[in-house]
Amino acid sequence: MALSTSPRRSRYGRTALGGPVQGWLYAAPTALFVVALFVIPLLLVLQMSGSDWPLLRGNTGPNFPENFVDAVNHRLFWDSVQFTVLYTVITTVLLIGLGLGLALLVQESTAWKGFLRTAFLLPSALGLASASLLFYVLYSPIAGPFAGLMESWGITFLGSPEGALWSTVFLIVWRFAGFYMLLLLVGLQGIPEEIYEAARIDGGSRWQIFRDITVPLLRPTFALTTVMCVTGSLLAFDQFYILTKGGPDNSTMTVVQLIYNIAFQGQNSLGIAAALSVIILLALVIINAVQLRAFRRPEEA
Repeated sequence: MALSTSPRRSRYGRTALGGPVQGWLYAAPTALFVVALFVIPLLLVLQMSGSDWPLLRGNTGPNFPENFVDAVNHRLFWDSVQFTVLYTVITTVLLIGLGLGLALLVQESTAWKGFLRTAFLLPSALGLASASLLFYVLYSPIAGPFAGLMESWGITFLGSPEGALWSTVFLIVWRFAGFYMLLLLVGLQGIPEEIYEAARIDGGSRWQIFRDITVPLLRPTFALTTVMCVTGSLLAFDQFYILTKGGPDNSTMTVVQLIYNIAFQGQNSLGIAAALSVIILLALVIINAVQLRAFRRPEEA
């Protein structure tokens, strides 16, 4: 009996593709999306970072070391790095700490569980730019609802460096706390209840159970939330651009906003801005690698 070597056909009469070809066809749209929106822009940024590239004239020749030197020597570079790191530390601690507290609350709550989850998560449905505009009006000393109180007490939410920082931090915590609550709640629900029951039988207190069981088993979730929070905070732009424009006196200038200002305001140099972007990209890769290594279990190290 001769074996057929023709392509296998499906029940509908079409040739059925199998094996690697079918896998490549499924992956092709995503691969094209990544190439078009990540790989090509990244290559263009690398080219810009090594070229003299004014905003309105395009590439005028190679300028490899000078762009990076000018970026690091910019008068606001180190101030923006210092402020961005400070902002990142504050928001990361507050968001993960508050997110964990809210996750524990809505996990153990019974009667109000559904309502609390919805209420805490609701601000996450609002876009960051829209939330920033909303808080910009709330903080306004003229049109805001607290204008009279601010005037009588001499409060300016955005008029001082400290006020601008903490006003923006409050916005971010309000906007993202529910999102991190959801991530941590998923991690909490992934811990088997049998482990908690065994710990209670052994006489473990609530604090001991939290310290010795919940926190260690949440290590992968903590790794995810920390990487996301640190990355998002280091790349902060929208909230500061809308609320403070980097002021007062450049005291809330983030690194990403400095890149924007170098590229489109003042120097109008895409080459220096691209060089600074490459520096930030390398810093993010290193920081995330260190974070992921720090959250590894001892047996995985």
